[in-house]
Amino acid sequence: MENGRRHFIKKGLLAAGSTLVMNPGRSVAADLRKTDLKNIRVERVNSNFERETLIRPFGFKGGYMTEMWQTASRLQSAGHRKTGICTQNVLYADANVFASCSEAAGNALMFSLTSRALQLTGETAFSTPVDLLEKILPEVYTYGKKLTGRDDLNTIFALNALIGVDNAAWLLYAAENKLPDFDAMIPAPYREALSYRNDKVAIIYLASYNLPVEELNKAVQQGYFVIKIKIGQPGTQAEMLQKDMARLTEVHNAIRDARTTQTRNGRLIYTLDANARYEKKETLLRLMDHAKKIGAFGQILFIEEPLTEANGEHVGDVGVRIAADESAHDEAGTLRRFEQGYTALALKGIAKTLSLSMKMAKLARERNIPCLCADLTVNPILIDWHKNLASRLAPFPGLGMGLMETNGDLNYRDWSRMVSYHPAAGAPWTKVTNGVFELKDDFYRSSGGIFAPIPHYEEMLGKA
Repeated sequence: MENGRRHFIKKGLLAAGSTLVMNPGRSVAADLRKTDLKNIRVERVNSNFERETLIRPFGFKGGYMTEMWQTASRLQSAGHRKTGICTQNVLYADANVFASCSEAAGNALMFSLTSRALQLTGETAFSTPVDLLEKILPEVYTYGKKLTGRDDLNTIFALNALIGVDNAAWLLYAAENKLPDFDAMIPAPYREALSYRNDKVAIIYLASYNLPVEELNKAVQQGYFVIKIKIGQPGTQAEMLQKDMARLTEVHNAIRDARTTQTRNGRLIYTLDANARYEKKETLLRLMDHAKKIGAFGQILFIEEPLTEANGEHVGDVGVRIAADESAHDEAGTLRRFEQGYTALALKGIAKTLSLSMKMAKLARERNIPCLCADLTVNPILIDWHKNLASRLAPFPGLGMGLMETNGDLNYRDWSRMVSYHPAAGAPWTKVTNGVFELKDDFYRSSGGIFAPIPHYEEMLGKA
């Protein structure tokens, strides 16, 4: 526990009183505690998982996944029982852990960490899920280091393991305090940052390393207009750059003449995602020079996390908006990126917990930094958890609407079966129309269906 405490104190997330802080010396949990909120105690916990196979190996961060584990975590108080679900992504959470063992072993390690988090939750009273996260995250992280044998374990590994626990805690918190919907569930400090109601959320369509161009063309014909091109391919930095240049050229040549009614100039939008594979800004600038050469530069809206987390180079002169992602797993890292010229923030409530994402949204809002929601190849139900976040963020500059990525339908072999688990399967807000989710009052009234029971996962956990 003490090692985990020191880790978060060092990163600026823990003060002497061992609470996470948004500002030095001030506890957000203390701001949230109100006399009318119940003190929640969890009496029983349970968890289980199932494996979902991917259509083809999914490549990013220089590695490839072939399956993703879907986990369920149940929290039961004296009056309520709630289940939260999670999609594990070990490669995203910590590429070193992914590379150090078999794919199944890495998933098993993360699920073991979820089990430990549930045990801690059963021992920890809390008033809000933010409060709970603050209390258990240091020990979850310390246990994760022991499980993986890595003192340099990425914090995101612990956060990813906590997704189902955090989601269940939000549902339990809402039930205990009779909060009927997502808006009512947002604690006061974060309401301004999540005060919008976009009627459209643009969908970022993922062009992974090996997505066939034919499928990309089909997607564009169906109306997708924001295309995310995965860069940072396997190999040395020189090999990576050559592969990325070739892929950017291939994608741009395939869709350069496509048009859309969703943008002001009618042209498609590109985003690039390197997942921190570029070691130096110089290499990134060479890729941008290539983008200019082939005529793609003007269509790039932003680049996600191009440089390694340890790289402190200023990126304000790249000529394209740079978004923080992996490095934005705590307040200190996010603020450091803002100081380094990063002018967008990728929120991942489905990878780093909704609790932390609310904090990050507030941090960005206070500095007028736009946010988007990036995917983790999550299941259909978690898409709507994330959609609740994305729909309430300020419209993204240059787009005029919310922005979120979802790529599960491109990657899961049995996506249609997974869709059937959604309690609101077939609802209008779950369907893609001309590259966007159209969100009307029924979406906001029902909170995207996230408060409804999910029979599949309830049955997976049994009656215990």
